[in-house]
Amino acid sequence: MTAGTEDGRKLAEFLTMHGHNVTASVVSDYGKKILQQYDRIKINDKSLNADELTAYLRGNFDILVDATHPYAVNVSQNAIDACRRAEIPYIRFEREEVEIDDENIFRVDSYESAAIKAAELGKNIFITTGSRNLKKFIDSPALKDCNLTVRILPTAEVLRECESYGLTPKQIIAMQGSFTTEMNVETFKHCRAEVIITKNSGKVGGADTKIAAAKILNLPVVMIDRPKIFYPNVAKTFDEVLNFIKSKGVAE
Repeated sequence: MTAGTEDGRKLAEFLTMHGHNVTASVVSDYGKKILQQYDRIKINDKSLNADELTAYLRGNFDILVDATHPYAVNVSQNAIDACRRAEIPYIRFEREEVEIDDENIFRVDSYESAAIKAAELGKNIFITTGSRNLKKFIDSPALKDCNLTVRILPTAEVLRECESYGLTPKQIIAMQGSFTTEMNVETFKHCRAEVIITKNSGKVGGADTKIAAAKILNLPVVMIDRPKIFYPNVAKTFDEVLNFIKSKGVAE
């Protein structure tokens, strides 16, 4: 299974507890170190394209569970294609989105659109979308006159990446979540944030507490919608994943 997220790791553990042999695929050193805490989970830490994944799956696995981040569209598409060619079942574990019912939340469909909208709403922009797409904000002409603050994981790799983009220590908050509403409120206040950019990564990704904090401070939120992709099979709970596996005749 692809398991680079917190709920992905918990799902991998859940499946081993129900008697299944699980190999979890991660691409970051951080994710690998966390998975190494689980004795019964095998780890694949090699990044695989669709062809490589097809060869890796064929004859070795009975099913693929996709528990990647909701915004990892390329990884999911590769997994779907590889399962089709390897002729094994695919199921997507999709964490629930946070409901949006606030007129101060502005939904967009891309990082580029988020940059443009944020610049319309304020000058001090607080970015909470992770490090993977930071360069799109750094390079955005719309944000060239704005003050950017980014919250990222406190790993050497990510910090080096931020430094290579020209971000200064004052612009970087290196902390590991999850973050409470109260912590978000104090962080946004400390950075004098005028606009928050985030993604609908669900409660596991802390979207709910970011929105709640922004509402308390009356700050606009630019919300990047999840990418649109067709998943052949989707589960919303661990039990649904387990039932799907059983329905395919995969023995424990």
